[in-house]
Amino acid sequence: MRPSARRRLVILTEGQFTIHHAKTALGVMRYGRDEVVALLDSAIAGHNAQEIAGADPRYDVVAVATLEEALQQRPDSLLIGIAPVGGRLPATWRPIILAAIRAGLDILGGLHTFLGDDPEFAAAAREAGVRIVDYRRPPERMETSVGRRHLPGKRVILTVGTDCAIGKMSVALELRRAAVEAGLSGVFVPTGQTGMMIEGWGVAVDRVISDFVQGTCEFLVQEAEALGDWIFVEGQGSLDHPAYSCVTLGLLHGTTPHAMVMVHKPGMAEHDFDHLPGRSFPIAPLPDFIRLHEQVAGLVAPSRVVAVAVNTSLYPDEADARRVIAEVAAQTGLPADDPFRFGGTALFAGIRAAVERLDPDA
Repeated sequence: MRPSARRRLVILTEGQFTIHHAKTALGVMRYGRDEVVALLDSAIAGHNAQEIAGADPRYDVVAVATLEEALQQRPDSLLIGIAPVGGRLPATWRPIILAAIRAGLDILGGLHTFLGDDPEFAAAAREAGVRIVDYRRPPERMETSVGRRHLPGKRVILTVGTDCAIGKMSVALELRRAAVEAGLSGVFVPTGQTGMMIEGWGVAVDRVISDFVQGTCEFLVQEAEALGDWIFVEGQGSLDHPAYSCVTLGLLHGTTPHAMVMVHKPGMAEHDFDHLPGRSFPIAPLPDFIRLHEQVAGLVAPSRVVAVAVNTSLYPDEADARRVIAEVAAQTGLPADDPFRFGGTALFAGIRAAVERLDPDA
């Protein structure tokens, strides 16, 4: 579980503080319980994160150009704030991380590159007496799924999506918040490094050996059911994504959700996938994609898509965003809203009503 004391974080995003690349930084700033005292990014030094990420007060953090400037804010940890393709550490960041270790900062990383396994970093950390935490390091537990059934009274909701990096974690967090505000015991299940940084527990399931993904997801839900009744599982990948479909399938069959929330970003025609220049991978039509998820889920346990969380970030005008949400609702016949932009209360009310219709004992 997470440390009892709040940490004071400086988040490293050097040259990559954009909505897409710095989603770890943005997620921790918006939802984390630790205090972010500075962004370390010379490309935007002197600017406030709100200028790029939006006016949310939780983004009220100023970027600095050097670690020396960041240390004036008395941080105790340096957090790696990017989630690049392949999860590799940019080579130019090595001197910054070494300097941070020697300055006495813990290092918090969510990359596939395990910083704690790097001989130079590990030796420096031992000498300085600091910790290196690799959130993507898989657990020692290696178990396949055993077909565990959910406990009576528990409701498991999985966020799925028409693409990667469009807000599945944020939607799950906003729905958990709405459930708690409605007087229910809501639990967020972190399945990726950013969610783990926010909540202090969980597993980055994209790093788990494929044979054990479903078993790990099953275990995470079991742990969550001991904490509350409404379980919101953070989705990963996309079922038809050419690179990241496998983690989606593992979550779908491992969590056996009572219901799913489809996260969709209108205005995107193709998957965000630049590995193969000249090739495109169109995003499936929304109604067809919803039916596909229900069919694939039903191979193991029945589940329904009960709502659509609409990412309206490509529609900055509120009237346009509301219009797009209404169009999605009409197209799918499901409750639709943007919980990130407008709060999760209305969407959760629709989800709750749908789940109660599916199971009157909910």
